[in-house]
Amino acid sequence: MNARDQAVVLQAASVCLRYPDEALLALMPVVRDAVDALRPGPPRERLGYFLDTAAATAPERAAQHYVEVFDTRRRCCLYLTWWTDGETRRRGAALAGLKARYREAGVEFEDPELPDFLPAVLEFAATADLAGGLRLLQEHRPGIELLRLALLDAGTPYAAPVEAVCALLPGASPADVAAAKALARSGPPREQVGLDLAPFGAIPAGGPS
Repeated sequence: MNARDQAVVLQAASVCLRYPDEALLALMPVVRDAVDALRPGPPRERLGYFLDTAAATAPERAAQHYVEVFDTRRRCCLYLTWWTDGETRRRGAALAGLKARYREAGVEFEDPELPDFLPAVLEFAATADLAGGLRLLQEHRPGIELLRLALLDAGTPYAAPVEAVCALLPGASPADVAAAKALARSGPPREQVGLDLAPFGAIPAGGPS
């Protein structure tokens, strides 16, 4: 997949994983057109599945489901440093480090969410620093994979955008939680071992939060 298509996948996933308010829902036709223009493959298929499901869901139900998934299930956490640091003092330093990485790429983080919010990280990768953003996602691969598995276990369509992101990263996705935790122990960076102790251009940039 070329760089442009990778950026489309990342930006589309960023939009799909945000709260479905009116402004975001208005973006969905643009996202649909961009995804449909992708070459066939898992990212296009998974994003297409999510968009089909979203289009068939009433806005009120979509908003309710988002809250049910992400606000009431600890294991479906969209904040990447939660997976590595939990609610510890280390997390503050990790968040500051993320902001510094954004600044190094020439971006001042202005999203109302925390800098480790997965949709914000995806938008950064798509619109500001593709190579650096993909490295950042790979560094947090164990947490992203655990999120993917938790969303699949919850039976929610929100697993699909995360699957699309994982399909861009090198190597196969872990098949289960034990394999994902093994990835945390063996894969880079070394700090990811803390996971064992933690709780379980085609699309406009700056989408709604």
